[in-house]
Amino acid sequence: MKREIFNYSIEEVAPLIDWSYFLHAWGIAGKKESTQAKEVIADAKAMLHELSGRYRTNAIFALCNAKGDGDNIIIEGSTLPLLRQQHSTEGEYNLCLSDFVSPHGDRIGLFATSVESGFGKEYADDDYKRLIAQTLADRLAEATATLLHKQVRTNEELWGYSPHEQLTTEELLAERNRGIRPAVGYPSLPDQSIIFTIDKLLGLGEAGIALTPNGAMTPHASVCGLMIRHPAARYFAVGKIDDAQLHDYARRRGVEPEDIIKFLAKNIG
Repeated sequence: MKREIFNYSIEEVAPLIDWSYFLHAWGIAGKKESTQAKEVIADAKAMLHELSGRYRTNAIFALCNAKGDGDNIIIEGSTLPLLRQQHSTEGEYNLCLSDFVSPHGDRIGLFATSVESGFGKEYADDDYKRLIAQTLADRLAEATATLLHKQVRTNEELWGYSPHEQLTTEELLAERNRGIRPAVGYPSLPDQSIIFTIDKLLGLGEAGIALTPNGAMTPHASVCGLMIRHPAARYFAVGKIDDAQLHDYARRRGVEPEDIIKFLAKNIG
């Protein structure tokens, strides 16, 4: 396993903020040209300028040996159980992330990004600016993941499985690159508790991230997940699972079904 730790300035990361998701968090998605959206974005960009040089974002990446094993991925000898779709689109396969990792031996990336704790504390007494800072922190963590993923794909010293990639910022935000980076808690990787398995391999603390007993990350503005290089890999939603899969998943996790239900409440059919 090869591990690397990175620190980025706000100036490096800010150009990769996806403002559509920023507006979605404010409940004005799809209204990018509205007066309200323009004002909020202008205020957010002014805040980025104010905070430039005061905070950094952090990232950690590990390139690991891996192989697919049914609905599991074996990473450096540790088993990462996953969930498979039960209700795919007609004519398509029920997908599992392990489908994109060769059973004959492969490589997979583990990553985490975060924004320095205390980001935006200057605005604690201003409700409007405090909310902008919180939303910005989340988007900066995601933007850091976008930048890290680009470097991982193109730099052969990190992984470099797509060394000749030349994408515009718009193409990067549209995720037109080869490979995916599903994050813990997202639709294709919905069980937040698997973050404890990833932590044992990756060492989230070195990116300034701590875990609560329920697997939530602090600082809140943090992202953690996998990087998969398979050219056919794509994002998908696991969706609802039935009782049989819940019990099978719990067995593979080595826990009782009751212990896993709280992490999969949205997926229980």
